[in-house]
Amino acid sequence: MDDRLSIVLLGKAGVGKSASANTILGREAFESRASFGRVTKHVSMETGTVFEKYVAVIDTPDISGSEEQIKNFCQYFLQESIPTLFLLVFKIDRFTDEDQKTVEATTRVLGPQRMKNCFLLFTGGDTLRTSLSNYISDYKSSLLPEVVKSFSSRTHLFNNEDEGRRQVRELLLKSGHITTGTDLETLLEDLGLDQFYKEKLSLSKILEINEKIINEEPLKCKSDLSWYFLKKLMMVNVTARKIKCTSTSESNSDDSLSDDFDFDDLLACPNEDDSLNPLDIITALFLCSDGFVHQELALKMSMCQFSVPLLLPNCDTQQCTLMLWAMRDIVKKYRPSKLSESRGFIEERIVLSELPMISFVRLGECSLSKSEILNKLLNNPDDTFVHHNIECGDIQRRISNGLTEMTWYLPCGNKNMDIFSEPVAIANLRGDIASFETQFSFLCQTSAAVFVFFDQLDSECKKLMNKKHKAKIFLIGNQQSKNFIVDSVKEMATSLALTKHNILIKTKQTNDADFVKLLRKRVGDVIKNSQMKMSVEQMADVAHELGITVDEDSPECQAGKKNADEITAEIEDTFQFKENQFPLQGQIWKELTFLEKEEFHLRKVGSEDIENYRSNLIKKKEEQRKKQNSYAMSRVMTCFISAISRPHRERCYFLKWMRMNLDNLSRTKLSGLRELYKEKCKDSENKQVIKEIDRQLSSSSLGVEHFFREMGQIYEASLYLPETDPSRQQLQHLPRLCAQLLLDGFPLELVDGDASNIPLSWVSDVLSQLNDLVSPKNKILVVTVIGVQRTGKSTLLNTMFGVQFAVSSGRCTRGAFMLLIKVNEDFKKVLNCDFMMIIDTEGLKSPELAQLDNSHEHDNELATLVVGLSDITIINIAMENSTEMKDILQIVVHAFLRMEAVGKKPRCQFVHQNVSDVSAHEKNLRDRKLLLEQLNEMTQAAAKMEKKEKNKSFTDVMEYNPDTGNCYIPGLWNGNPPMAPVNAGYSETVYELKKNIIQQLGECGSTSNNIVEFREWITSLWNAVKHENFIFSFRNSLVADAYMRLCTQYNQWEWEFKKEMYTWVTTAETRISNFGSFIETFEISDLNKFITELKSEAITELTKWETKILENLKKYFDQPEGHVYLVEGYREDFSNSIKSLRRQTERSVLNQITAAADIKKGFKELDKIRATYTEKIEKAVCALIDECRKRKVQMTDRELDESFNKMWTETLKTLAFSEQQISNIFTNVSHQLRSNLLHKGSHACELLSKKNLKDCGQEPFTYKLKGMIKFHIARGFFTWTDLIKARQEIGDRIISDCDDYIRDKMKRKTNYHDTYIQEILHIIDEKLNKADVNDIEFEVSLKQHICGSAARKFQKMHEDFIQENDPYKCLQKNKERFCTDFKDVFHKRDLWQ
Repeated sequence: MDDRLSIVLLGKAGVGKSASANTILGREAFESRASFGRVTKHVSMETGTVFEKYVAVIDTPDISGSEEQIKNFCQYFLQESIPTLFLLVFKIDRFTDEDQKTVEATTRVLGPQRMKNCFLLFTGGDTLRTSLSNYISDYKSSLLPEVVKSFSSRTHLFNNEDEGRRQVRELLLKSGHITTGTDLETLLEDLGLDQFYKEKLSLSKILEINEKIINEEPLKCKSDLSWYFLKKLMMVNVTARKIKCTSTSESNSDDSLSDDFDFDDLLACPNEDDSLNPLDIITALFLCSDGFVHQELALKMSMCQFSVPLLLPNCDTQQCTLMLWAMRDIVKKYRPSKLSESRGFIEERIVLSELPMISFVRLGECSLSKSEILNKLLNNPDDTFVHHNIECGDIQRRISNGLTEMTWYLPCGNKNMDIFSEPVAIANLRGDIASFETQFSFLCQTSAAVFVFFDQLDSECKKLMNKKHKAKIFLIGNQQSKNFIVDSVKEMATSLALTKHNILIKTKQTNDADFVKLLRKRVGDVIKNSQMKMSVEQMADVAHELGITVDEDSPECQAGKKNADEITAEIEDTFQFKENQFPLQGQIWKELTFLEKEEFHLRKVGSEDIENYRSNLIKKKEEQRKKQNSYAMSRVMTCFISAISRPHRERCYFLKWMRMNLDNLSRTKLSGLRELYKEKCKDSENKQVIKEIDRQLSSSSLGVEHFFREMGQIYEASLYLPETDPSRQQLQHLPRLCAQLLLDGFPLELVDGDASNIPLSWVSDVLSQLNDLVSPKNKILVVTVIGVQRTGKSTLLNTMFGVQFAVSSGRCTRGAFMLLIKVNEDFKKVLNCDFMMIIDTEGLKSPELAQLDNSHEHDNELATLVVGLSDITIINIAMENSTEMKDILQIVVHAFLRMEAVGKKPRCQFVHQNVSDVSAHEKNLRDRKLLLEQLNEMTQAAAKMEKKEKNKSFTDVMEYNPDTGNCYIPGLWNGNPPMAPVNAGYSETVYELKKNIIQQLGECGSTSNNIVEFREWITSLWNAVKHENFIFSFRNSLVADAYMRLCTQYNQWEWEFKKEMYTWVTTAETRISNFGSFIETFEISDLNKFITELKSEAITELTKWETKILENLKKYFDQPEGHVYLVEGYREDFSNSIKSLRRQTERSVLNQITAAADIKKGFKELDKIRATYTEKIEKAVCALIDECRKRKVQMTDRELDESFNKMWTETLKTLAFSEQQISNIFTNVSHQLRSNLLHKGSHACELLSKKNLKDCGQEPFTYKLKGMIKFHIARGFFTWTDLIKARQEIGDRIISDCDDYIRDKMKRKTNYHDTYIQEILHIIDEKLNKADVNDIEFEVSLKQHICGSAARKFQKMHEDFIQENDPYKCLQKNKERFCTDFKDVFHKRDLWQ
């Protein structure tokens, strides 16, 4: 048979030729739409592969006006060597004269020979209420039956609304261009899965965001069934197997009793052609999907308590496959009877659990429903096994006979609830064991017992007598069956040496409940006494012996396993392994994180120069990076990077094996630690040991993220090497590797949970490479989830999007992870994006962080970052209580207000978990309104603090609707785990939430960023978060507001205190300077006595002010207003601050008094030197002349200078005072300016850090309008020019006032004091408040300008003061004169003598 075919569609306009052509090709190749005019105007051709044939489909214009054109085409372009099928297309409608003319035109165009290859194709099958033959015969009065007869009944019906391939196959079968396919082929075509039989269906294809996600139209055709099942199953919906097409008759049925009602319709059988047995759909999906989809399907089916495939048949090859890999990801927790008292539990991968397996099979026909009895045995109302009494369960199986399913019964440790006290595996073989000997042999060699259901025992019974079988055989018969023969049962019992215990007969008197009870007892006895226990992993050996393939045997899977085992085999102690193999992410990375944040926060700068301090921090960072680079890459990391560099499938298998191996190791380690912890907690004296075990519990987790984290640090450290360094060049491919993994659906760590930091260079470069891989299709929308720890955030995302974020008992997610989901091409127009970025975060308010001082800071930073990055934030809350998240939300909003601009209003969606009451939404209306009121109050408090009163409510900052923005989700489990399935209500509500979120994303799609913008946004937002040094340390905005009020009050008290003490010190300095002015001489002892008295006065004054401020603090906390109770916890801190202020001021005052006294003493000593130096010079000259005469030499001027300098140096050594040091006034001013702006938000701190104060104030101040302000002004009443002019005038006035103050201080020629710059900043703040200016950029630039200029002038004033008032410098001024006197005296004496 030729593998080529041409198909030509003919007919008049508007009958559906183009749509039919698209149906044949299985794609939108031709333009097809409803139109009053012609859509096809010329002969056009498209090609494609249809049922392994290369098909050319030719669409033609309306034949009535194009006869010649079509005739020429057929004559010159259609080759005789290629078979051609002609289709004359008519629409299901009244057959008219025009239609008759179309038939005649076709006959003329094709000629009698080609007409033999022409079919009548009717379109509009979706509107036909009867069969095609009935439709034709109903038109007896028209020419249609005659036309059909002339075509020798070559007719076919198309439903172009149905994308199913079956109608195309039937057409090609009728026309003889293909032969009949196998059951498997036809079923896959019906399901629309035929294309995936060779090229397997991937997980990324299943998880794509497409229109079907939000489409809830009833299923119209078989091709929808498999996708509908997948959609439901990926959301762990227990109704997934209830899938049936809605037939036309059902969808249009009218229940009203009409006159022509036909009671025969009630007895008619439903149309089975519209549906398939669920087991066939499941088998087809497993046959058409890859190993990773297998794992996902098996995991979700297990969560729904569905049975999962153990042996998967292929009816074409007559082979079956052991689904070991598919079940690898299933982890179960249970409590056997031996752990009931201790309340312990076992948690392990089910394929590794050695359990007794009980198998159930059928021999011949059986009147008892084996699967239904099994469901009753397991007491599962949701049907673990499909049986004939569930929806579509009675439809004949086409490809799933031979399927062996498996499930598990796992006890919870409660004897009143457990059916079996020990765990057991249950297997169920579909079909007759006579037809599936291999599967039966496998079960007999792996099971503890095999229960054989039968009605009649015949010649096939010898299969039960195989001596190789290890399992005990039990026979289950039904006396009510007409084929049941007691004698044959007796004969079989004798042959198999069966006891009465091994035979169960359902007698006519036994009802189902009693029979199931008896069956349970038999199964329970087997479990209790069984020595035959085998894990699924061990079953692989039996499978190989029987010629059954094992899904894990693929080369890629084995290569991935080998590479993963090579890494994980040597891990004994996870903590030690991390220390040895991941040196870059340990203490070094934490130290780097501290240095990075300190560079922004400057918390430990003290009195050091800020620029020098920052410079030292940068040097320390470089030292840490050098330290990182000093480590050679560990062997484990070399193996890891090599393994992820392998081809796609092998890499994916490797990472999956790594995750499973590491989970197994961590689970074993955690299990041991939990037992030890429980043991030690019995003795209260083991506090230190318990603390150490607690630390190990926190740090013992080891996952794939640790390997990627180390990889990121290796890459970041390499960036500090020279670009030409081979080590750096060898690592340049790492970001691209990780970007490819993101595209493959693996999560990437965004925020390191252990160090609370983002490796920005690594994340940025990965996203850059991702952008290169997908451009120009690079638009993304971001969905994040935040919530208190252990509220089911990861489970919610996994259910909603079908992804696999880590979920387990305990603290699973640390930091934040991002994962990419592709948006289907057809759905991109709706969402206006190409990918959806899902960000999962660690639980907030965790008990292990609560004991740390910076726990608020950690949670608030993380929440602000992820909310700022998102388009929609899901706020996950346990039950109806939103209090726990309210505080964090307020801080997030407050942080947004303090940042320059978040750039968009993130939408927030509250999700209340474990709320099943249908009235929850209505009942909680008041609570929602109250929550919004509280959030509004907090926002107003924050806005007032930040002087952004335009933000009147929470919704001004974040998009939230209390009516639609809350979702109440029932509990996850429907019953008592481990045997409870996922609650259908949970899945359905999460599905509704998903639809709502996608709908909202569609609304904000216009704001979607591309990946490059997202990367830049991460960097800028994280830097803004790091700059925020104030607000994150508070529980909520009201506390921050109350704290700020207290701070403002405290600053006022501090300012008054400092001003008073400055005045007092200035007076004291004047008194010291004037001491002894009215007497000729005074003794140093008198001055010392006076200084002691002054110091005593200072202490008294300081004590008086300290007492006064402490009194003020007490009064402040006694007042009822201002939410002072919220800052009661800070009372002691402020009390300590007052005492600290007193100590600092005391040191400063006493130092200033001492300095003034030293100056006074210095000048007294200087006067004494001046008075006695002439005499000293003469003595020195005489001694020098005597020495010259003895040596008989003449002194030169140079030698005289040297002699004088020597004498001068010796004199300086005897001085009681030393040279006064010049201070760096810029450092002092920088500290004061930073303190002033500290509470002004992250943007102020960021602006401050961008410019060195020494560069400020050198040019005239010029105001420039920037950024978002332009946007606001453009919408207001002022023009940009008006605003610039107004701001410039305000700035100029303030600068003028400050200049006057500075000039006044400089005229006094006093020394610099910090109160000068504090007074200047006080003036600026006062003037800005008065002018009602709320522009942080204007404020920072103005203060930098004024402070820079002031610092320069104060530096000169300080240096001038030192120059004039330092006795040492005054003495140095006289050096030249003394030197000249020395030389003059020498020459005179030399001549005289």
